[in-house]
Amino acid sequence: MQEQYLQGSCAPEETSVRQQKMAEAGMAAPEERVAFNLILVHLDLKGAPPKLSYLAEVFPLLSRLGANGLLIEYEDTFPYYGELLPLRAPHAYSPQEVREILRLAEAHSLEVIPLIQTFGHMEFVLKHREFAHLREVPSYPNSLNPHKPESLHLLQLMIGQVMELHPASRWLHIGSDEVYYLGKGEESQKWLSDGVLTVEDLFLSHLKKVATHVVSCYPGVRVIAWDDMLRTATVQTLTESGVAHLVEPMIWDYTPNLDVDDRTALIDKYWQCGFHKIWLASAFKGATGPCQQLTLIGHHLENHRRWLQVARRVPPGILQGLALTGWQRYDHFSVLCELLPVGIPSLAVCLQTLQHGTFSEQIAASVQEALGLSHLDVENYMSEVSGHFPGSDVLQLITHFLFFLKNPTKEFLEENKIVSGWFSHFHRKRNILHPIMVQQIEPHIVSFFPKWTSVMEELRAALLRIFPPITADEWVEENALPYFLQLQQLAEDLRSALDAGCHPTQ
Repeated sequence: MQEQYLQGSCAPEETSVRQQKMAEAGMAAPEERVAFNLILVHLDLKGAPPKLSYLAEVFPLLSRLGANGLLIEYEDTFPYYGELLPLRAPHAYSPQEVREILRLAEAHSLEVIPLIQTFGHMEFVLKHREFAHLREVPSYPNSLNPHKPESLHLLQLMIGQVMELHPASRWLHIGSDEVYYLGKGEESQKWLSDGVLTVEDLFLSHLKKVATHVVSCYPGVRVIAWDDMLRTATVQTLTESGVAHLVEPMIWDYTPNLDVDDRTALIDKYWQCGFHKIWLASAFKGATGPCQQLTLIGHHLENHRRWLQVARRVPPGILQGLALTGWQRYDHFSVLCELLPVGIPSLAVCLQTLQHGTFSEQIAASVQEALGLSHLDVENYMSEVSGHFPGSDVLQLITHFLFFLKNPTKEFLEENKIVSGWFSHFHRKRNILHPIMVQQIEPHIVSFFPKWTSVMEELRAALLRIFPPITADEWVEENALPYFLQLQQLAEDLRSALDAGCHPTQ
């Protein structure tokens, strides 16, 4: 099989004139393109669920750019009810809104696959006292205890409520990535104590139970799971577990230096174990740092270029599709990273690269036209952004804030030699200030305040057009408020020192 992969991707040594002309035009030759059945855009909704009015604008754009599906990760934004009501965030969608999301998706030929975490990343469930007893390790709410019958009951309820609102779904993604501390709980330690069974066996046992429930209760629905917890298991272990007949693994790697040979070999390994339908997962944003606020397009473009190299080595029919992930948090407790509108230029570049099998100046120009961008820089962060795509004002304002407000304010507070040399924390605490330095400090402070007021009012209003108030509040408090408060405190300390006559307090 590995031999087939390597041979299947070899380009002819001699390229035809037609192929050369296509390459010059920025288009891949037909045999160089990769045909995925489904190209999914991942919507990570935790903490920043877009309003339906915004999704109604975005979905047709995604379809035009080359997507034909959505991988929707609701987490606490799903309208759970009954025993699961504690999981439902105040800003969660209503059942009617979920149905409208599905209607909008169908109207634009976007197949919806819901994603439910069922093992790792269960913080939004296990943080609640009602479910805390189901933790693998009592102190940590990230992983579910696979030994308790109540754990499976909980998952069956979650799956049932999600499928109730997604009756037409052909797939269900059951998460299962990064099951940290698996095997560290007291019950798991006993289960593993004889040395015969391994953590991989423990993971596969739970995965099989969940997948079996899905396929038995929802005939025709296929199960997808993240693959990282499968990677270390041997071919024999995976084959004998029987999960290959129940699950389609989704191999994820978001790095720009993705190892093509290694990922090709991993696909081969899964195929040998009986996984005959395999998914890939890239990233268009949300994979370069938990506090990242702007998207470096080149990082994600290179990730997709590598995945295309992998896909070209795989014989037709094995790859089911590819999901472009777009994380808005690294986990339930982390801060917001790039918001969806911020990542749209990167998403457009990546979708078009997948559609054409390459990226070129011509494709860059088509992305610029589709998004109304004055220019597109994939190698650097763009300090000036103008566009007319949905949410372009949010990207413009966040970019302006970071480049022309936050950074200058931070530089003034931390690096200005007058502030640090003549009005340091020691000086400010004791009202020590050389009068002549007031002329050096005060004009800067005065000039900053109207800029802050103007930009933050516009940005908050733009965020509220797309997201619930809690998202706007979080973004402002995390990214802007710390610097504004420091500036405000500096102004107050300056006034206090002036009122005290600038004399040292003994």
